[in-house]
Amino acid sequence: MNIRSINFTSFMKVAEAGSFNKAAEELFITSTALIKQINILEDDLGVRLFERTHRGLRLTKAGESFYKDAKYITEYCREAVERARGATADGRVIRIGTSPIMPAQMLMDLWPKIHEHCADISFKLVPFENTADNAREILKNLGQNIDVVTGFTDELLMSRRNCRGLEISRDPICCAVSIYHPLAEKERLTVEDLYGRNLMMMHRGWCQNMDDLRDDLTQNHPEIMIKDFDLYDVGIFNRCEQSRDVLTVIKSWSIVHPLMRVIPVDWGYTMPVGIMYSPEPSETVGRFIAALQTVLLEDRLLEDRR
Repeated sequence: MNIRSINFTSFMKVAEAGSFNKAAEELFITSTALIKQINILEDDLGVRLFERTHRGLRLTKAGESFYKDAKYITEYCREAVERARGATADGRVIRIGTSPIMPAQMLMDLWPKIHEHCADISFKLVPFENTADNAREILKNLGQNIDVVTGFTDELLMSRRNCRGLEISRDPICCAVSIYHPLAEKERLTVEDLYGRNLMMMHRGWCQNMDDLRDDLTQNHPEIMIKDFDLYDVGIFNRCEQSRDVLTVIKSWSIVHPLMRVIPVDWGYTMPVGIMYSPEPSETVGRFIAALQTVLLEDRLLEDRR
């Protein structure tokens, strides 16, 4: 049987609707024509896909198996078309990884200006879950499924992950607490506000900027109890929201958790935030990086004139 002769759409509509009449309405054909299509399909396959009852249609075991495969095939074909279209465009698409902890909003805000310098390049957002394995694999394989991700462009972090980075801004290191925490009422914290409290920080050796803050607190503010953790993800936000612990975060993470409040701290420490990309970027990614650098330079010159 030639697979091109199989009308997967009609079969799947009937399976999902449980009725020839309802499926025919959605397909804008007559129920008689639709029944004929399904009968021909069943005859060609040599199996019964539906049980016809006075209550409607129900998939047989063979029908259930065929439905799962048909769904996979149609989805695979859709993705194949997208890949083909991308190839036709000579790959002029920047695939931007995005997660709650590594959001793409920074690039989205800059995209109109970037577009002025490379109008033929478009973008595609690729959501991913921020787990230790994902973060490690994505940064290790930038340029394969994802071209760029936003995040900390700290030199220590990038050297460990073997990727390059471009700093876009400096984001103040703040503290996040539960909205029910006593500190949540404050508009700004002093270092002394943290005395006698657990301060959650990423482990030493992850990021030089955070290590500098850690050294300052350890040497000059021993009253603060520093507690290590291994990964910034929604789980660590949940953990702190459900306790009286204080979490070191950056200002732009104020929307990560609805029950956590991000508060500035008077200690003057910041984190470099920008994009990370492969040490050997493609021609398209290289042009995108050049355009972004131009936009950042133009913004700085404009700011200096004010």
